[in-house]
Amino acid sequence: MDSPARSNNADNHIPPLVVMGVSGCGKSTIGALLGGHLGVTFADGDDYHPAANKLKMRDGVPLTDDDRWPWLAEIGKALAGSAAGGPGVVACSALKRTYRDFLRSYAPDAVFVHLTGSAGTISERINARVHEYMPATLLASQLETLEAPEADERHITVAINTSPELIADQVLKQLGRVQLTP
Repeated sequence: MDSPARSNNADNHIPPLVVMGVSGCGKSTIGALLGGHLGVTFADGDDYHPAANKLKMRDGVPLTDDDRWPWLAEIGKALAGSAAGGPGVVACSALKRTYRDFLRSYAPDAVFVHLTGSAGTISERINARVHEYMPATLLASQLETLEAPEADERHITVAINTSPELIADQVLKQLGRVQLTP
Protein backbone atom coordinates (compact mmCIF):
# COMPACT_ATOMS: atom_id res chain seq x y z
CA MET A 1 0.00 0.00 0.00
CA ASP A 2 1.32 3.45 -0.84
CA SER A 3 1.78 5.77 2.13
CA PRO A 4 0.89 9.41 1.66
CA ALA A 5 3.69 11.68 2.84
CA ARG A 6 2.89 14.10 5.63
CA SER A 7 2.80 17.62 4.27
CA ASN A 8 1.70 21.10 5.23
CA ASN A 9 0.14 21.41 1.78
CA ALA A 10 -3.62 21.76 2.29
CA ASP A 11 -4.28 19.38 -0.63
CA ASN A 12 -2.67 16.39 1.09
CA HIS A 13 -2.68 17.41 4.74
CA ILE A 14 -3.03 14.43 7.04
CA PRO A 15 -4.93 15.46 10.16
CA PRO A 16 -3.91 14.12 13.56
CA LEU A 17 -5.66 10.81 14.18
CA VAL A 18 -6.88 9.62 17.58
CA VAL A 19 -7.51 5.88 17.57
CA MET A 20 -10.19 5.49 20.24
CA GLY A 21 -12.25 2.86 21.99
CA VAL A 22 -12.30 0.71 25.09
CA SER A 23 -9.33 -1.25 26.37
CA GLY A 24 -8.59 -4.30 24.27
CA CYS A 25 -10.11 -3.08 21.01
CA GLY A 26 -6.71 -2.75 19.31
CA LYS A 27 -5.96 0.99 19.57
CA SER A 28 -2.20 0.55 19.88
CA THR A 29 -1.92 -2.06 17.14
CA ILE A 30 -4.06 -0.10 14.66
CA GLY A 31 -2.47 3.22 15.64
CA ALA A 32 1.03 1.87 14.99
CA LEU A 33 -0.06 0.46 11.62
CA LEU A 34 -1.67 3.77 10.62
CA GLY A 35 1.40 5.74 11.67
CA GLY A 36 3.58 3.46 9.57
CA HIS A 37 1.33 3.66 6.51
CA LEU A 38 1.03 7.44 6.77
CA GLY A 39 4.69 8.06 7.55
CA VAL A 40 3.93 9.83 10.83
CA THR A 41 4.90 9.19 14.42
CA PHE A 42 2.62 7.02 16.55
CA ALA A 43 2.23 7.58 20.30
CA ASP A 44 0.43 5.33 22.75
CA GLY A 45 -1.78 7.28 25.14
CA ASP A 46 -0.88 4.77 27.87
CA ASP A 47 2.57 6.35 27.95
CA TYR A 48 1.05 9.68 29.01
CA HIS A 49 -0.72 8.34 32.12
CA PRO A 50 0.80 9.49 35.40
CA ALA A 51 1.94 6.75 37.77
CA ALA A 52 -1.04 7.38 40.08
CA ASN A 53 -3.49 6.58 37.26
CA LYS A 54 -1.63 3.38 36.40
CA LEU A 55 -1.64 2.26 40.04
CA LYS A 56 -5.35 2.97 40.36
CA MET A 57 -6.17 0.95 37.24
CA ARG A 58 -3.79 -1.86 38.25
CA ASP A 59 -5.84 -2.11 41.46
CA GLY A 60 -9.03 -2.40 39.38
CA VAL A 61 -10.29 1.10 40.21
CA PRO A 62 -11.84 2.99 37.28
CA LEU A 63 -10.45 6.45 36.61
CA THR A 64 -12.57 9.50 37.32
CA ASP A 65 -12.81 12.58 35.13
CA ASP A 66 -10.46 14.32 37.57
CA ASP A 67 -7.91 11.55 36.97
CA ARG A 68 -8.28 11.85 33.20
CA TRP A 69 -8.04 15.62 32.58
CA PRO A 70 -4.26 15.98 33.16
CA TRP A 71 -3.65 12.87 31.04
CA LEU A 72 -5.84 14.22 28.25
CA ALA A 73 -4.03 17.58 28.43
CA GLU A 74 -0.71 15.82 27.79
CA ILE A 75 -2.19 13.94 24.84
CA GLY A 76 -3.70 17.19 23.54
CA LYS A 77 -0.31 18.90 23.70
CA ALA A 78 1.22 16.01 21.76
CA LEU A 79 -1.49 16.23 19.10
CA ALA A 80 -1.02 20.00 18.86
CA GLY A 81 2.63 19.38 18.03
CA SER A 82 1.86 16.91 15.24
CA ALA A 83 2.49 19.48 12.50
CA ALA A 84 5.93 20.11 14.00
CA GLY A 85 6.91 16.45 14.01
CA GLY A 86 5.00 15.30 17.08
CA PRO A 87 2.81 12.23 16.90
CA GLY A 88 0.39 12.23 13.99
CA VAL A 89 -1.46 9.22 15.39
CA VAL A 90 -2.28 8.72 19.06
CA ALA A 91 -4.05 5.78 20.72
CA CYS A 92 -6.36 7.17 23.39
CA SER A 93 -9.61 5.77 24.73
CA ALA A 94 -11.38 9.18 24.35
CA LEU A 95 -14.50 7.51 25.72
CA LYS A 96 -16.65 10.60 26.23
CA ARG A 97 -17.66 13.43 23.93
CA THR A 98 -16.28 15.92 26.47
CA TYR A 99 -12.86 14.23 26.26
CA ARG A 100 -12.89 14.40 22.47
CA ASP A 101 -14.00 18.04 22.55
CA PHE A 102 -11.13 18.74 24.94
CA LEU A 103 -8.63 17.05 22.60
CA ARG A 104 -10.05 19.04 19.69
CA SER A 105 -9.31 22.23 21.64
CA TYR A 106 -5.63 21.33 21.07
CA ALA A 107 -6.00 19.81 17.59
CA PRO A 108 -9.17 21.15 15.93
CA ASP A 109 -8.69 19.08 12.78
CA ALA A 110 -8.26 15.76 14.62
CA VAL A 111 -10.14 12.77 13.26
CA PHE A 112 -11.23 10.10 15.73
CA VAL A 113 -10.95 6.48 14.61
CA HIS A 114 -13.48 4.57 16.71
CA LEU A 115 -12.73 0.85 16.94
CA THR A 116 -15.85 -1.13 17.81
CA GLY A 117 -16.54 -4.72 18.73
CA SER A 118 -18.75 -6.85 20.92
CA ALA A 119 -18.09 -7.02 24.65
CA GLY A 120 -17.39 -10.74 24.22
CA THR A 121 -14.77 -10.22 21.52
CA ILE A 122 -13.04 -7.47 23.46
CA SER A 123 -13.14 -9.46 26.70
CA GLU A 124 -11.50 -12.43 24.92
CA ARG A 125 -8.76 -10.14 23.64
CA ILE A 126 -8.13 -8.63 27.05
CA ASN A 127 -7.94 -12.06 28.68
CA ALA A 128 -5.48 -13.27 26.02
CA ARG A 129 -2.97 -10.47 26.56
CA VAL A 130 -0.67 -9.16 29.24
CA HIS A 131 -1.05 -5.46 29.99
CA GLU A 132 1.01 -3.39 32.41
CA TYR A 133 -1.98 -2.16 34.41
CA MET A 134 -5.34 -2.64 32.67
CA PRO A 135 -7.25 -5.63 34.12
CA ALA A 136 -10.22 -7.21 32.35
CA THR A 137 -12.41 -6.17 35.30
CA LEU A 138 -12.34 -2.56 34.08
CA LEU A 139 -13.91 -3.36 30.70
CA ALA A 140 -17.48 -3.07 32.03
CA SER A 141 -16.85 0.44 33.38
CA GLN A 142 -15.29 1.50 30.07
CA LEU A 143 -18.25 0.16 28.10
CA GLU A 144 -20.61 2.03 30.43
CA THR A 145 -18.62 5.26 29.96
CA LEU A 146 -18.24 4.99 26.17
CA GLU A 147 -20.14 7.59 24.15
CA ALA A 148 -19.84 6.78 20.46
CA PRO A 149 -18.86 9.73 18.25
CA GLU A 150 -21.82 11.67 16.94
CA ALA A 151 -22.58 12.77 13.37
CA ASP A 152 -21.12 16.25 13.95
CA GLU A 153 -17.73 14.84 15.04
CA ARG A 154 -15.06 14.06 12.44
CA HIS A 155 -14.70 10.35 12.91
CA ILE A 156 -14.35 6.98 11.26
CA THR A 157 -15.95 3.91 12.84
CA VAL A 158 -14.46 0.53 12.07
CA ALA A 159 -15.45 -2.90 13.39
CA ILE A 160 -12.62 -4.98 14.82
CA ASN A 161 -13.84 -8.30 13.44
CA THR A 162 -11.06 -8.64 10.88
CA SER A 163 -7.25 -8.50 10.79
CA PRO A 164 -5.37 -5.41 11.96
CA GLU A 165 -4.03 -4.88 8.42
CA LEU A 166 -7.54 -4.87 6.93
CA ILE A 167 -8.78 -2.55 9.67
CA ALA A 168 -5.96 -0.09 8.96
CA ASP A 169 -6.72 -0.35 5.23
CA GLN A 170 -10.40 0.47 5.89
CA VAL A 171 -9.39 3.51 7.94
CA LEU A 172 -7.04 4.77 5.23
CA LYS A 173 -9.73 4.38 2.57
CA GLN A 174 -12.31 6.17 4.72
CA LEU A 175 -9.88 8.93 5.72
CA GLY A 176 -10.19 10.49 2.28
CA ARG A 177 -13.96 10.74 2.74
CA VAL A 178 -13.97 12.50 6.11
CA GLN A 179 -14.74 16.21 5.93
CA LEU A 180 -11.64 17.73 7.45
CA THR A 181 -12.88 21.25 8.07
CA PRO A 182 -15.09 22.05 11.06
